[in-house]
Amino acid sequence: MTKQIFINLAVKDLHQSMDFYTALGFRNEPKFSDDTGKCIVWSESIYVMLLTHEKFASFATKPLADSKSQVAALFSLSMESMSKVNDVVERGLQAGGKEVGELKDYGFMQQRTVEDFDGYTWEIFYMDMSQMPQETDGQDKKS
Repeated sequence: MTKQIFINLAVKDLHQSMDFYTALGFRNEPKFSDDTGKCIVWSESIYVMLLTHEKFASFATKPLADSKSQVAALFSLSMESMSKVNDVVERGLQAGGKEVGELKDYGFMQQRTVEDFDGYTWEIFYMDMSQMPQETDGQDKKS
């Protein structure tokens, strides 16, 4: 069996969250969805479960965190190009998301960050491995 990851997020408004994540490019997986939770798919191995607070609490062993005022995790999605990054973020903003900060440019990687209605932070990035800084052994080479 292929290894998969399921990220579970507690959301206040299931339908509003579905609209946001669909705008980002996720698709619904009906066989894992009902009125208390929606499964959305990013790829064959990455799934996000949007769960009502009540449903999420039934799985949790700790109180629910306030994701609008505290960060418990950062989620990152890679794109094939910077234009795809911009497209995904813009669609997220049009669906009611909020851009957090400005574009970050690390030379080999550019990143924009968008937040959903519940405060979950998604870093949308493009990484060009050919621009990755080369490691040195700490020795200066002199001729």
